[in-house]
Amino acid sequence: MASVNYGSLPFNEQIAFFRRKLDIPTTGWTDLYSSENDWGFAVAGANRNDLVADFRSSIDTLIAEGGTIESFRKDFDRIVADHGWDYNGGRNWRSRVIYQTNLYQSHNAGVNEQLDTYQADLPYRRYRHSLAAENPREQHLAWDGLILRADDPFWATHSPMNGWGCQCYVEGLTDLDLEEMGKGGPDVAPDIEWETREIGQSSETGPRQVRVPKGIDPGFEHSPGQSRLHNSVPPELPGMPASRGAVPGLPNRRPPSDLPEPRPAAREILPNDLPDADYAEAFIEPFGAALDQPVIYRDVLGEALTIGAELFNDRKTGRLNANQGGRGPTLPLMAEAIRNPDEVWVRLEHPPGGEELVVRRRYLARLLVPGRDAPASVVFEHSASGWSGMATFGPDAQDINDMRIGIRLYRRAEDEE
Repeated sequence: MASVNYGSLPFNEQIAFFRRKLDIPTTGWTDLYSSENDWGFAVAGANRNDLVADFRSSIDTLIAEGGTIESFRKDFDRIVADHGWDYNGGRNWRSRVIYQTNLYQSHNAGVNEQLDTYQADLPYRRYRHSLAAENPREQHLAWDGLILRADDPFWATHSPMNGWGCQCYVEGLTDLDLEEMGKGGPDVAPDIEWETREIGQSSETGPRQVRVPKGIDPGFEHSPGQSRLHNSVPPELPGMPASRGAVPGLPNRRPPSDLPEPRPAAREILPNDLPDADYAEAFIEPFGAALDQPVIYRDVLGEALTIGAELFNDRKTGRLNANQGGRGPTLPLMAEAIRNPDEVWVRLEHPPGGEELVVRRRYLARLLVPGRDAPASVVFEHSASGWSGMATFGPDAQDINDMRIGIRLYRRAEDEE
């Protein structure tokens, strides 16, 4: 069965997820709640920076190099003694909670990132209940074997861990996997029953009420790592992609003369009077993304881009502004330039006022659009710091040769469709 499950792929994603966290001193476990744990590392009640940092170092080593709960307990005892930390609960229980929660959730976040990356090949996910669970939860057992599409809303609240000590996990499945099971499609997601729970009874800020699905412990009603995915969509940069005469990056070599001939566009230009959401959806839909769910897309070189509606959020207001400058109708052409480029170029650039070099990747395409006499010159540039793009036509078209800057990494063959 061609599936992805625990331990089936190298875990660079798990290590990277944990190392991107910031140390957060807390007075209780409710101080950092639910998806906030995607961003911060905390040990409930560890309210001093150096104490949190020591726990962080120990967990980091366990994730990167491996280790058992017994080895962590040696670190736990040392850290407690060094800092004179007066913690709540018994030693074995408290150390197990810290160990399991951090290792399991970073693992789950890594698995989710892998499954998101290969969603085109693994369009389904199956919920599995661990046989290692000593005290199975009734609801978790009921979900065992449930197969749903990867983009089913069920996973937003029911991706493991689903409670303290939960060892459930998910697998990615292919269409062939379902055929071999004799299934004509995925299952129907169960109805979600919501209940109100009170948390933080001993918190310094007092108790509060939260709503969670039945069967999910408060604080676990999110998909590990997904809030990172939404926020990893780069912002739009001001201005258009720089041309050869203005680009500050290196290298800046003279382009070769073998630009592929224009080809028919796979998608048409949209009308001028659509809502911003329609324009944004027209751009992200070919990548498998939805307005409320970004995806990780691998380009023709295997490089990862995070694609989502957040690409078009206004920097000041945060509102969707997909038709800024009237570019909405041409967004399908920009999406095509990414998915099926004529060329891909890369360069290094010092952003204005920045100290670190930024790698900018540029996708170029010349497309024959129905109703237009001259081909469109389409450019989409992407980097960790942001993106920019444009599509121009006829006499006003940007000379595509002026946009061919840096090092060419890819060229479409003339016989490619």
